[in-house]
Amino acid sequence: MTRLVNAAPNFAGEALEGFVAAHGGHVLPVHGGVIRASATPAKQVAVVLGGGSGHYPAFAGWVGPGFAHGAVCGNTFASPSASQVHSVARAADAGGGVILGFGNYAGDVLHFGQAAERLRAEGVDVRTLAVTDDIASAPRQKRDQRRGVAGDLIVFKVACAAAEEGLELDAVEAIGRRANDATFSFGVAFDGCTLPGAGRALFTVEPGQMAIGLGIHGEPGIGEQPLLGADELADVLVGEILDEAGTSQPGGRVAVLVNGLGSVKYEELFIVYRRVAQRLGKAGLTVVRPTVGEQVTSLNMSGLSLTVTFLDDDLERYWTAPADTPAFHRGPVLDEQSRRVVAAAVPGRRIRPGSTASQACAARVARAMAHVRDVMAQHEARLGEIDAVAGDGDHGIGMARGSVAAAQAAAEAVSGQAGVRGLLVQAAEAWSERAGGTSGALWGAGLTAAARALDDENTPTPGDIVRASRAAVDAVVRLGGAKPGDKTLVDAAIPFVQVLEARTAAGTPFAAAWSAAAEAATEAAEATAGIPARLGRARTHGDRSIGTPDAGAVSFALIVSALGIHFPTHQPREQA
Repeated sequence: MTRLVNAAPNFAGEALEGFVAAHGGHVLPVHGGVIRASATPAKQVAVVLGGGSGHYPAFAGWVGPGFAHGAVCGNTFASPSASQVHSVARAADAGGGVILGFGNYAGDVLHFGQAAERLRAEGVDVRTLAVTDDIASAPRQKRDQRRGVAGDLIVFKVACAAAEEGLELDAVEAIGRRANDATFSFGVAFDGCTLPGAGRALFTVEPGQMAIGLGIHGEPGIGEQPLLGADELADVLVGEILDEAGTSQPGGRVAVLVNGLGSVKYEELFIVYRRVAQRLGKAGLTVVRPTVGEQVTSLNMSGLSLTVTFLDDDLERYWTAPADTPAFHRGPVLDEQSRRVVAAAVPGRRIRPGSTASQACAARVARAMAHVRDVMAQHEARLGEIDAVAGDGDHGIGMARGSVAAAQAAAEAVSGQAGVRGLLVQAAEAWSERAGGTSGALWGAGLTAAARALDDENTPTPGDIVRASRAAVDAVVRLGGAKPGDKTLVDAAIPFVQVLEARTAAGTPFAAAWSAAAEAATEAAEATAGIPARLGRARTHGDRSIGTPDAGAVSFALIVSALGIHFPTHQPREQA
């Protein structure tokens, strides 16, 4: 259990604040995370890492000379928002381009991808590097769908060292991808972790058993088997990786990480490494600068993982290159570099006043946002329980965080005399930023798309609202890549917008059309209980989800049902 908590929603932010206070010689705070306290040489490629909090030292603990130039820190087990990624990348950029590195999780892919698009539009050359080392999360032929786990350390260390050496952006990206292709990880857990403020673990393992192939966000393993002794477990870990890698050539050289997930003690890890080194030696492999300890944790999870990277001359040089960070030290400390001062303030929101008519409508939208916030708070625990069946159990928390932030941003927008479009833009940004994760990215994108279909001059007509709803759903489908039957919120969103369009086209009064559409969404969400998950973190445990509806589809249905009471039956267009 995570015991030292003030308020659960503030856990990640307060931990980051304390980290900065403890390591001021290495890092400086910026909106969304940290950057190096030492100056980066002009035109050097900047490597910015990131993901959810709860994995320390990943990722902030790896910021410093020889390693990362910056780290983006999301909420606990939730990806950072696109605006946070953008902020840290802009602060770290030294004019040589930026590599954005993250684990291959849906929320990270969405948010880092959105940030990359924004940076490119601003003239920054950006590449993304998603780590896919977890051999248990997808078969060999679907390597691009695998999760990024403890292999993050080796892949990112290699890429960062290449940047430190002065390689250009294309070369740094290529080195990072070579390292990822050569890296394989496999892990086990003896018990689950507990989210800050929660009273129970995200999953449990029966005494005398261990979970095989776990994730690092509280996802349960792909199976269980009787608990093994240290040597037997090491044999299993090494065997799985060598079988997967398909190589044990005599004379080969490998980087090795035995990684603790939070509560396994260092002495236990050293016992496991002792056997790992023996087994790799018998396979004709030479271990180069092994690392044993906590590098990619999962709060207080009881478990460990083994990572092996098959080295060539370049990968070995970059793996062994010097580095000096709060949590990873190698070789001599690099030359002292001048400190710099970077503004850490959160960018202020700019609100363009709307017309009198649009301001009045925006006030109604703000009241609807507050209602959504209350509904999400009421159902937070239930949504988390649904999500925990095959996922990580944080959907309720994420939806509650996002809706609270959106409601607050909407209220502030009304105070600033925003119109409907301006209010939705602010609410979208706030939802994405505060919720993080896949749900934050999708709801932020959906609200943004809806805003673009409206304006700040007129009161939206029913037709305008239908078009905005279609734009929102299309954005979610496009960015999330889901289709009907994948067991996502798309399974509820598409029936919703189809019924809304059909009923309004047939002349049904708008309030009744919306009610019918919300009912269709609710029925479709309930029907997802009969299909396995095919996307996101739950896809590796898809069959476990049969019998339980998708949390994202359920929350979507709850929200559109709640919004129905806020639409008047007649909405004429009013010109300002």
